[in-house]
Amino acid sequence: MNDTTPVIIRQLGRQPYQPIWQAMQDFTDNRDAHSQDEIWLVEHDPVFTQGQAGKEEHLLAPGDIPVVKVDRGGQVTYHGPGQQMMYVLLNLKRHNLGVRTLVSALENCIVDTLKEYAVDAYPRADAPGVYVDSKKVCSIGLRIRRGCSFHGLALNVNMDLAPFQRINPCGYAGLEMVDCTQLGGPDALSVAGPAIADKLCSLLGIASVENKEGFDE
Repeated sequence: MNDTTPVIIRQLGRQPYQPIWQAMQDFTDNRDAHSQDEIWLVEHDPVFTQGQAGKEEHLLAPGDIPVVKVDRGGQVTYHGPGQQMMYVLLNLKRHNLGVRTLVSALENCIVDTLKEYAVDAYPRADAPGVYVDSKKVCSIGLRIRRGCSFHGLALNVNMDLAPFQRINPCGYAGLEMVDCTQLGGPDALSVAGPAIADKLCSLLGIASVENKEGFDE
């Protein structure tokens, strides 16, 4: 990126899923060529989200956890307390940034963060996300509209992983999930969130950021 306009990094705390999803869509639909890019750090109440390619058979036993069909790529995954969401609302066209480059940057911001804890994480060419010893620690799903991205990644930090057993995570039967705490990585969202946002900005060449709590009034 060579745009010098600061990117806004918003710390949104814990929020229900659907209002944040709606806010992402509204932001993308209403932005113009001069709108600042934003990165949202948020934690969600328990929810399963089913991507555009999502198949019902991957929902094994959702039970009391709601299922929301969403407009990102990918299959079904789980979001809940102790998982760091990072939503990337970037004007790809303005920065001449390809989707594959953005996905790689999202994967590598996790790889680089975990490397600082001596955790050997890696992406897979056949299945987006980040893995450690064949277990998945981070899921990625994006939507591009009007040349701009939204949605992003979900990093398991310090969470109850049991709900993943109610689905085929990302459409893979038997895929085992793991969180950063089990791996000896960052064990709090207050540490993991700023770290991965900083790594992502560095990988994308974003030199200037504005940190904000919540949404502007």
